[in-house]
Amino acid sequence: QVQLVESGGGLVQAGGSLRLSCAAFGRTSSSYGMGWFRQAPGKEREFVAAISWSGDRTYYSDSVKGRFTISRDNAKNPLYLQMHSLKPEDTAVYYCATSRGRIPNTYYSTTAYAFWGQGTQVTVSS
Repeated sequence: QVQLVESGGGLVQAGGSLRLSCAAFGRTSSSYGMGWFRQAPGKEREFVAAISWSGDRTYYSDSVKGRFTISRDNAKNPLYLQMHSLKPEDTAVYYCATSRGRIPNTYYSTTAYAFWGQGTQVTVSS
């Protein structure tokens, strides 16, 4: 079993920045991919960003491309999501997730991920 713990959420004004972190504990497979998703009230969970084990491949949703950066430090365990130029529509609970193995081509789908964190709230005020 794998436990994921997110941190770094909070309240920020529009145009501001936040950095989310996610740490994985437990028996993880080697070379696993990781991703960030978010869910706003009344909406489905949506893909934000994903990254391969080595970090050589990153993927972003169109809504965050150019503003958010996903990165990981496998030595220190964490996964990061650096968010700049935040907008009120970025308000959501943000979740990190791991795939069972290498990040699949369906990295944008929740079904590509086996383990999920509990989420961290990000609120952007206008």
